[in-house]
Amino acid sequence: MKRRVVITGLGVVAPNGVGVTAFLEAIQNGISCIKFNPELDRLQFSCQISGTPEISDALKEKYFTTLELRNFNSTGILYGVVAGMQAWADAGLPIVSQDVPDWDSGTIFGTGTSGIDKFRESIYKIDDFQTRKLGSTAVAQTMNSGVSAYLAGKLGLGNQVTTNSSACTTGTESILMAYDRIVSGQAQRILAGSTSDSGPYIWGGFDAMKVCTFKHNHEPEKGSRPMSASASGFVPSSGAGALILEDLETAMARGAKIYAEVLGGNINSGGQRGEGTMTAPNSVAVQRCIIKAIESAGISAQQIEAINGHLTATSKDSLEILNWVAALNRKGKDFPYINSLKSMVGHCLSGAGSIESVATVLELCHGFIFPNLNCEDLHPEIAEIVANERIPQRMVEKQINIIAKASFGFGDVNACVIFKKYTQ
Repeated sequence: MKRRVVITGLGVVAPNGVGVTAFLEAIQNGISCIKFNPELDRLQFSCQISGTPEISDALKEKYFTTLELRNFNSTGILYGVVAGMQAWADAGLPIVSQDVPDWDSGTIFGTGTSGIDKFRESIYKIDDFQTRKLGSTAVAQTMNSGVSAYLAGKLGLGNQVTTNSSACTTGTESILMAYDRIVSGQAQRILAGSTSDSGPYIWGGFDAMKVCTFKHNHEPEKGSRPMSASASGFVPSSGAGALILEDLETAMARGAKIYAEVLGGNINSGGQRGEGTMTAPNSVAVQRCIIKAIESAGISAQQIEAINGHLTATSKDSLEILNWVAALNRKGKDFPYINSLKSMVGHCLSGAGSIESVATVLELCHGFIFPNLNCEDLHPEIAEIVANERIPQRMVEKQINIIAKASFGFGDVNACVIFKKYTQ
């Protein structure tokens, strides 16, 4: 019999809330975190607004030692460690203190680029003949697997410890990789998640590609406009999300609280063939990913009551909706509710999938659908195929049983995970 996998802990570092309590309040009330960024203005970015989590010194000191914080300059690792440690504590799990690691627990925690500010700092020192002044943690802060290595050391994890990287699909992919490892019996629990550095050196390339908005620098909260006719690009942001995935029997044996169940999912690529390119999705692959995810979950398309979409506020939003309509064979009033967290927090890049998955699990657990901001002028191509009430602009209080969460990333890569409200 196939093992059941449940979610027993959550952690989040988002631009509109650090910690599950603050984040839940923000998404229920449609609180945007997007602000004018003076540094982007100084550097003459076209897009001068962003979403950046606020981490207090007290919170840093809760999860890092004084020695670790000396010369520490990696926002992505900071966000990931805080979110991951929060999730571990939320799950009521102990931290291994003896010499023997926890062989049954691991982490798959993704990122795009790790420690880019530390890279910059190191490059200048090397060019200035100061290599010996780099410090002993420069490598740990800049290696891509730095976030999973830090978490493993703090928690004593002895199972798989790795970092995946698949652009905007990273966070959703990490959840499905963790799910597969538990279903196959290779682990009892996995801390799954993803993170993204913040700042101009991460966001500059996107600004240069002209995929970031430039029309709302003087009204930041209106800048992120998924599914809107007046959308002009995404708002760059950052943060981390973390989820403890656990074998149901193990979770029940220790009396853990259970937020939701992971029914299954699918990961694929369009191979940059057909209409797929480095930056554009192959619709055949997107639809196939959704269909295969539904098959993996053992449900029908009709059972999906809500979708947490990728929906970045770019020209591809209408195409994404068309792909959902085609994959589910549902439209108009029969289409599930759909929302995009990016309307509140912007696009957290490699951190997006995990942060948005935390929001999805909270919707299931607390019985609501968070609102879409800034789409009062719904794109006509979307309005033509999906009923307006299926794209709520205010929170909807509703008990939901099954939600699909999908992410589609640069490189023509896709991931879709199916979450279900937990029932014994």
